[in-house]
Amino acid sequence: MSEKNAVVAVYETHTQAEEALKELQRSGYDMKKLSIVGKDYHTEEQVVGYYNAGDRMKRWGSSGAFWGGFWGLLFGSAFFAIPGLGPVLVAGPMVAWILGALEGAVVVGGLTTIGAGLYSIGIPKDSVVEYETAIKSDKFLILAHGTAEEVERAKVIMHTSRATGISVHELKHPEAVAAAV
Repeated sequence: MSEKNAVVAVYETHTQAEEALKELQRSGYDMKKLSIVGKDYHTEEQVVGYYNAGDRMKRWGSSGAFWGGFWGLLFGSAFFAIPGLGPVLVAGPMVAWILGALEGAVVVGGLTTIGAGLYSIGIPKDSVVEYETAIKSDKFLILAHGTAEEVERAKVIMHTSRATGISVHELKHPEAVAAAV
């Protein structure tokens, strides 16, 4: 991963998160470097999980009007049924980070699948716990990664939106994280 920085913003509502993503898109931010994570309240119980690293996700809960718009903008999409969190939808590179963490068995004590994905790219465990708590509280995360300049630009845009919290992280290479576990 040549990009060594990320900014994570927490939003109270899906409307606020959607506005922030649209503003990032209007500003010309590379949409392949953005991820969104949030709960879906209306998924069908028999769906266990689905992910698609292609252009569009074919199945989501009944809140498709909100989530459907992101599948065309952000690369990759997934649905996870996570104990303790419930149904969670993810779009963007975060999907690959989660799957990589699961395949590499980088599951750290007390972290959910989402937390393992964040931790696997070098976000500190205390921040990961904070983000998991935000998701449990029905909030939404937007994560932008890239060079220091790209991340700073995303941070400025996120500050103009209604984020309740914004944090910048210097990411470690996955090999360094694996060695620390």
